[in-house]
Amino acid sequence: MLELDRLALAQGGFRLEADLALEAGGTVAVIGPSGGGKSTLLAGIAGFLAPQAGRVRWAGRDLTGLVPGARPVSVLFQDGNLFPHLTVAQNVGLALGPRLRLPAEDRDRVEGALARVGLSGRGGDRPAQLSGGQQGRAALARVLLSGRPVVLLDEAFAALGPALKDEMLDLVAGLVAGPERLVLMVSHDPGDATRIAARTVLVAEGRATGPFDTADLLADPPPALAAYLRAPDRS
Repeated sequence: MLELDRLALAQGGFRLEADLALEAGGTVAVIGPSGGGKSTLLAGIAGFLAPQAGRVRWAGRDLTGLVPGARPVSVLFQDGNLFPHLTVAQNVGLALGPRLRLPAEDRDRVEGALARVGLSGRGGDRPAQLSGGQQGRAALARVLLSGRPVVLLDEAFAALGPALKDEMLDLVAGLVAGPERLVLMVSHDPGDATRIAARTVLVAEGRATGPFDTADLLADPPPALAAYLRAPDRS
């Protein structure tokens, strides 16, 4: 379980509060108006932003004072975080440590992760040789290999076309989400939430609340979310 215990996060003049608990298992969407604090929430969980108050806990363990690398958290941003000068296999292998020359056993693990996301035989390529969807798959392979139980997706597939985005969402649901893992997915598209997230956290008016049943929330949204969903451009 991920617990945000009376958490208060601040950036400049903006303040976000969260007091909620999320059970492991499956994907939880994070939605709300633009500028409402969705990325701020993920930054607090990942350790990129120190809280003004409150605690972050996973499975009863207090993560609040830990640096990002010491937390059981993987983060996938929109650009995929792939290093252009490294091969695809080297990028994925960073999940196992900073060494670029991996022993045979670890190389096999990298190839296995690439195979799971449909990139068999592409380990020697550079990221620039992959399509946008394939780069997303490589980034997912690194998440899979890391084995960390909390996965944060910060609009990771927003730049992809509808068909490719749906493909990546299905990969997340089928490969990344699991009974011992929690995936938190920030998206500006409510269709992403209805596709793979049964639960949703609402971030609006300075608070993160929930989790709510996704279908129920979108069928009868509170005013702040309703106004956002009616807006012609939600990006």
